[in-house]
Amino acid sequence: MRTIIFAAAALTATFAAPAQAATVVDAIGDFLPSYTAGPRLADLDVASFSVNYSNVGQFFTLGAVLAGDIDPTTAGIYVIGVNTGTGTIRPFASIGQGNVIFNQAITLRKDGTGSIGATVLDPNLISIAGNIITARIALSLLPSTGFTPEQYGFNLWPRIGTGNNNQITDFAPENATLAAGAVPEPATWATMLLGMLVAGLVLRRRSRALEMQPAQHLK
Repeated sequence: MRTIIFAAAALTATFAAPAQAATVVDAIGDFLPSYTAGPRLADLDVASFSVNYSNVGQFFTLGAVLAGDIDPTTAGIYVIGVNTGTGTIRPFASIGQGNVIFNQAITLRKDGTGSIGATVLDPNLISIAGNIITARIALSLLPSTGFTPEQYGFNLWPRIGTGNNNQITDFAPENATLAAGAVPEPATWATMLLGMLVAGLVLRRRSRALEMQPAQHLK
């Protein structure tokens, strides 16, 4: 029920207010060569990452499609680095991601909870549906240090633990940050959101089809 309410609210906000939006598509199965700390879980492999900003509501909606359904019984978290203007943290040059710059970090967990530093996020604003995770983040939680909200840079990196960089499985976008950018028409924003949902459904069906193949072969 929470997922349905969240999705309905997001669509209402989409058509009620101007919004900036951007999406990056990430290759499936492109686990980092430096990832050596655990199994290649499908729900730690990013298929797409989206950033949307509502000018009137003054909030970001962040969404990701993973290669498989998010499983809260397995290890892993989703970290989203944010550059609000004074991004000076560049900790990933050693694994080929030197242009991932941030000064704040959002952590989303597989159980639907999250935080920004010591600030706990409202779980009602985090939604997990199959292989899709979305979160609504108020601008007040990400105060500017020089950029306008449309210029903020975002990068998503799932990781299987909170230790060394060898626990990071993927980056989206690769070696860069994603900003909301220019204002599209509301219909374009809705199409992007719908595309993310469709991509998620396609990946889920593909995964189920692959799971069924061995059983069919035995018949």
